[in-house]
Amino acid sequence: MLQPGQPITPIHRLAALIEVILCSGFPTQVALIIALRGLGFEMQTPDGGLSPAFIFTLSLLDAALILGFVFLFLRSHREPARQVLLGWRPPLREAAVGIAFLPFVFVVVVVILGLILTIAPQLHNVPRNPLEDLLSTRTDAFIFAVVVMVAGGVREEVQRGFILHRFGEYLGGMPVGLAVHSVLFGLGHLEQGYDAAIATAVLGLLWGLLFIARRSIVAPMVSHAGFNLLQLVKFLVGVRA
Repeated sequence: MLQPGQPITPIHRLAALIEVILCSGFPTQVALIIALRGLGFEMQTPDGGLSPAFIFTLSLLDAALILGFVFLFLRSHREPARQVLLGWRPPLREAAVGIAFLPFVFVVVVVILGLILTIAPQLHNVPRNPLEDLLSTRTDAFIFAVVVMVAGGVREEVQRGFILHRFGEYLGGMPVGLAVHSVLFGLGHLEQGYDAAIATAVLGLLWGLLFIARRSIVAPMVSHAGFNLLQLVKFLVGVRA
């Protein structure tokens, strides 16, 4: 942790950048994919769809690695994780804020996707979300619900909070970090289509703004996990109908 008045050196910035890259999810996922493939896990099922076992294992292991890196780096800088990630606001009140934020999130997504279909329908380039391959059984749906809450709501908001904190301390400020991370967050969902990637980038921007405003990951974490879970419920209800 920098002491008051201590200058930020290029070494500080380089170390912070390395920490941000390691916690971005890209290096850890590449390493895990190589390791899992080496252990005999197949990414795809015989019919060409995504393998639920592979994706679930990858997502949960990656969440564990990212969380481990975040807490390791905070500890190495003698930064209290509670102060950096949870702030001083009561967690239950922040959870209520996250729930109250959900309707706004859904409205924004509906508006963005509607505008894309009206103005640039060619961006809807993936007719069927490939993640639907992960929901072939009730067991898969239950495990997927756990994954979207842990790897989505918890892991991604801890990750976002840490990265914004590092940008705020060493790399040009939280607004810069928010812009960079939101773009990367969207790019990480390109397999779901260009339209989904754009909507996801905006969601990352909203949850990042919520973190900056509240200085706590609780509200964005609850909102993110709730959004993912409700999206899953909507899909399952639609399939049954």
